[in-house]
Order: sequence, then C-alpha cells, then structure tokens
Amino acid sequence: MSSILVTGAAGFIGAHLCQALLARGERVIGLDNLNGYYDPALKRARLAALTGGGTAGQFRFEKLDLVQHEAVLALVQAHPGIDRIVHLGAQAGVRWSLEAPFAYTSANVTGHLSVLEAVRRSEGRIRHTVYASTSSVYGSRTAGAFRETDRVDHPASLYAATKVAGEAMSAAYSSLYGLPLTGLRFFTVYGPWGRPDMAYWLFTDAMLKGRPIALFNEGRMMRDFTFVDDIVEGIIAALDHPPTDGGHRLYNIGNSKPEPLLGLVALLEELLGVKAIRELKPMQPGDVPTTFADVSAMERDFGWKPTTDLRTGLTRFVEWWRSYHG
Repeated sequence: MSSILVTGAAGFIGAHLCQALLARGERVIGLDNLNGYYDPALKRARLAALTGGGTAGQFRFEKLDLVQHEAVLALVQAHPGIDRIVHLGAQAGVRWSLEAPFAYTSANVTGHLSVLEAVRRSEGRIRHTVYASTSSVYGSRTAGAFRETDRVDHPASLYAATKVAGEAMSAAYSSLYGLPLTGLRFFTVYGPWGRPDMAYWLFTDAMLKGRPIALFNEGRMMRDFTFVDDIVEGIIAALDHPPTDGGHRLYNIGNSKPEPLLGLVALLEELLGVKAIRELKPMQPGDVPTTFADVSAMERDFGWKPTTDLRTGLTRFVEWWRSYHG
C-alpha cells in the first residue's frame, strides 16, 4: 500500500504534517533521531499525539539518524510502499550553528545526501520528494520581497550555507538521475507545538516567569511570521503536484507580510496579560534584519496562499501553551 516517508516527524512542522496526512487517509512512516537540541520530551509528546488518535494504525515511527545512510537506504528498501518523501529532518537554528558547526554539516549535508541516495536507488518508485530549505539562504539582504531568482551565494550563517548546499545537491541529483524534487524555503514558522529556540516561544516563557526578553538589534527586526497550518497546506499542495518534467524546483513559502519584532512583543503582552521586560542587545552574528517572502510562484502553480494573520496565529499558540504547560 502507498506510504509517505516523513523525516523529522517528531519535529514541529513534521508532526503537524504527519497529522494532516493521516487525517486525509494517508499511511505515514515517520523518521526522527529525537536528538537533544531541545528537550526530547516535547518531541515524544508530539509523537504521542500522533499515535494516540483514531489514525494511529496508519502511522509507523522509526527512530533513526539520517547520517546513518546505509540504515536510511535499508529502511526505504524495506518499505516498498513508500512512493513519496517529505524530507524535513535537519539541524535547525542559526545561532547554534556558531557553537556546533559539525552538527549542521552532518544533519543538513550528509543527512540530505542520504535521502537523495535513497530516492535514486528506489529506481523510480519514489515519484516525488519535497524537502525543507530556508529563507536564510537569501543572506542579509533587506530590499523588498525575496524571490526564488535572487542570488543565494552570500549566506550569513553556516546553517544557511548547509541549506544552500542541500539545494545544490538536489539540483545535481535531479539533473543526473531525473529525480522529481521540490525544495521549499520556509519563512519563520510559528504555532502550537513549536520550537523552544524560536523568539515567540522564548518571549512567552520569559514573560510568564518575569524574566527579561532579549531583543537583538534593539528589536529592529522584521520577520515574515508564517503559521504552521498554512505551511502544512503548502507542503501538501507541493507534494501533490510533482514537477511535470521530473526536474528540480524551488519555492518560497511564507506569509508574505513581514511584521516588526516589536509588534510581536506587543501582541504577546496583550494575549498573556504581562508586560515584557525588554533587554536591548546588538545584532547577533549570523542573524539577518528582515525576511519577506514573495509567494506568487506557490499561488500560481498550486493555488496556495497563506490565510492566518499574526494575531490569530499567536492566539492559538498561547491557548496551546496554557494547555500544554498547565
């Protein structure tokens, strides 16, 4: 029976994607290494939510590190029903790449290559692979909306550089072996079950505990905050429409409405009923001042566009936070 392999299935976006795929009747094999970049208990809780519902029988979880390329190949070969892959497994986070660079080359370069090799060796069985890239590939540019045709040869962090490498490897494999591949450049995803290293999570935690929040570049930052449900809809839309020429494509997937970081803080103050203690700090190495997605290609090719405004999305996050943390 047909199945979809989702790498990074215990991650923030991966768990939401698995839930959506199961809800529409898909069989899903989820792969994750449950590493300790942030508390694995949160990852296990996401998995528990996936395996505890009425669709539990359609979901199978495999604990596996993508760096173990032979094991990845064996997994794909052992499940001949896998005919699509969504590759979200990666080492995320710009700032930690300054401290643990080899974690990024292992997960985002070697791990990405493991997936490409598994697709190549499937000999055409895997009819489409969608993989996660990032808006960070655009570097520190600030002028107008970021377009897929913009240059990406000046990444501002090692994290971004590894994602540029993943895009380049994908283009090469598609050209060499005719693999249908679609890369999605995510723009600042947020929402319930989110990542604890993201600003909105850090701010919420600090504000509720009476601690100061760190505002880098003194808060003069703009982010294209994109709600996770919109991201998941975009991933599925792309997955359902493989390249007709069997080639490699890249798309921005974001809210296309950059918001000031201080506006995010003000909204959280309102929703939490707590005044933030603001600690102004200089720009962090590797960070970028602005992200802004031009998503016209996603709308043109898949009819996708985001629908969730920041207030609605943050309200849902805060509701989840209070429920999850009691």
